[in-house]
Amino acid sequence: MLTFTPSAVDTEPAATLLGEYFSSRELGFTGGTYRVFTPDPAMFTPPAGVFVVAEEDGSPVGCGGVRRITDDADGAVRFEVKHLWLRPSTRGNGYGRAMLTALEEQAVVLGATRLVLDTNASLEAAGGLYRSSGYVDVPAYNDNPNATNWYAKEVTADPAP
Repeated sequence: MLTFTPSAVDTEPAATLLGEYFSSRELGFTGGTYRVFTPDPAMFTPPAGVFVVAEEDGSPVGCGGVRRITDDADGAVRFEVKHLWLRPSTRGNGYGRAMLTALEEQAVVLGATRLVLDTNASLEAAGGLYRSSGYVDVPAYNDNPNATNWYAKEVTADPAP
């Protein structure tokens, strides 16, 4: 069973998972040199954001976070999805979608009304996941040198039953 546990980015197992994520990105990066941006723990601590570790039967298998960034001019409360990553052995099981859904839910709890994210075109499966989850292409909202594609999605809290 897959579970999601909030974790500080600079504690275990989150730090190890982030290291694996950055190594995998560096090894597979095309079009230049991948630049590592170590996450600031404060940006992933409520209410600014949250970072979660995905575990399968108690074993860490992935990670990801959401953090609040500058709100949009139209008043949308904007959070950014960051570092969504799963160990290769778990891919193809729907865990990426489950992780994305968990991160979206966390962002809504923290007040998000719009989610944004960036990715690289070489990560075709990630782009497919984002588009099939309702994210649409938007102009670049940051100057991330690793990114080639930017996406956004409107989110709302589900009304109480």
